[in-house]
Amino acid sequence: MTFATQQRKARAATRWPVLMRWTDRLLYGLSRKPGRAKRLEKQLKDFVSGGIELYWKRQSIYLAAAMLCGIYYSAQVSAACYAFCQLTEFLDTMVSRKVVAWEGGSYREGRRYLRLLLMTSTLSSISVSLFVYIVAYMEGISSHFTPLFFLFAAGLFAAVNNHQLPQVLAVRLLIYGAVFLYIPIHDIWVVRPPFDSVLWLQFATVIFVLYFVLECSFIFLRLYRKGLDQLDELRLERDRAQAAYEVKSQFVSVVSHELRTPLTSINGALSLLRSGAFKTDPDRATSILEIAHKNSVRLSMLINDLLDLQKLESGQMTYRFELIDIGDVVKEAAGSIGVFADGFGITVQFDPPERAMLVRADHDRLLQVFDNLLSNAVKFSRRGGTVEISIEQSGGDVRVSVTDSGIGIPENSREKVFGRFSQVDSSDRRSHGGTGLGLSIAQEIMTAHDGVIDYVSRLGEGTTFFIQLPITRP
Repeated sequence: MTFATQQRKARAATRWPVLMRWTDRLLYGLSRKPGRAKRLEKQLKDFVSGGIELYWKRQSIYLAAAMLCGIYYSAQVSAACYAFCQLTEFLDTMVSRKVVAWEGGSYREGRRYLRLLLMTSTLSSISVSLFVYIVAYMEGISSHFTPLFFLFAAGLFAAVNNHQLPQVLAVRLLIYGAVFLYIPIHDIWVVRPPFDSVLWLQFATVIFVLYFVLECSFIFLRLYRKGLDQLDELRLERDRAQAAYEVKSQFVSVVSHELRTPLTSINGALSLLRSGAFKTDPDRATSILEIAHKNSVRLSMLINDLLDLQKLESGQMTYRFELIDIGDVVKEAAGSIGVFADGFGITVQFDPPERAMLVRADHDRLLQVFDNLLSNAVKFSRRGGTVEISIEQSGGDVRVSVTDSGIGIPENSREKVFGRFSQVDSSDRRSHGGTGLGLSIAQEIMTAHDGVIDYVSRLGEGTTFFIQLPITRP
């Protein structure tokens, strides 16, 4: 095998999957949109269920046509055509029953059933068209009222009942239309009549009838497609309602837990003090009061987060933008987190920049963002570790980074990190309290400041959260 031949085969192997995908789109009308499997399943189920319901109606039509052909034309031809129609009906029914028993869910399987139905529908259309053509042939040159009426009935039947699968409808109408046109055109070709002949009138009538059948097909197809689109919208609204319900349930669960824990501690501390059990032990009483105070602060922070969330959702969050030195804000946040960090055995390291870096921001909201980043870094660092804060200029922006020595964040967790009422799925993280609102609120605040908040992390080595804001010249 030559090198050129090998190259041609390699290119053909590469093109083949692409060719198959485009063939699916052109012949079967299969889209790549989300939910395509459900939509295709719905179309297949509707098509076969309607076909099964109309089974005996089709049988009565076949039998009536066969009897008329047998009486007025040829019994042998009638029997042969009727047998061919029954064979195609058998094949179509077998495939339809498999589709009815199909549990759905697989797009590949649905596509296979679509091919089978397309094949059986093609055979069925050929059997009807062959029957009509033979009758017209036996009539010779004539008006062909009976065979053309049979073909018109078949086309109208397809337009009304096959609109669920446009591919099947298109194949049926293409085959019926070809025979519909061939019969009068053949007579005109053989006779070569003048333009005022009845044969030309017959041809014009056939064109009119074909237009009528096509128009009916488009009407039913549009109506069915509109129904499918409405069903997709309803399904989407149902999914949204389900998601909203799950968020609400998660909200109630998280908030109930976060409220119950500090309240239980506060109530327990107050009950012990009220009972007078520690009247003779002031140090123990002070320790209990400190625990109650910490839990009351935690409770206050939770309520503040919920209030901020409500303001953000209603668009009522207010900002007081002014020119501030971001280094001063970071220094203030680092100082306030010191006592909290000591409780975890964590050292907070921050070297203020040599010169001021001015940004236009809301001091309190920016402090809120830093408090959240620092408290998270402290909580999720290993005991005895260090949280490093750095400020650097990057082009026309200033970047503040908070680096911890914690467990890190798994990949593909960004939605959970910045989501509401969500935490990264880690046992260590779940051991710490929190509503999962802090970073979501911080992201909203940074968006209002035309800034960015993001992170980089390596699992087991630590995480760096950073914010970036444009520098404002004085």
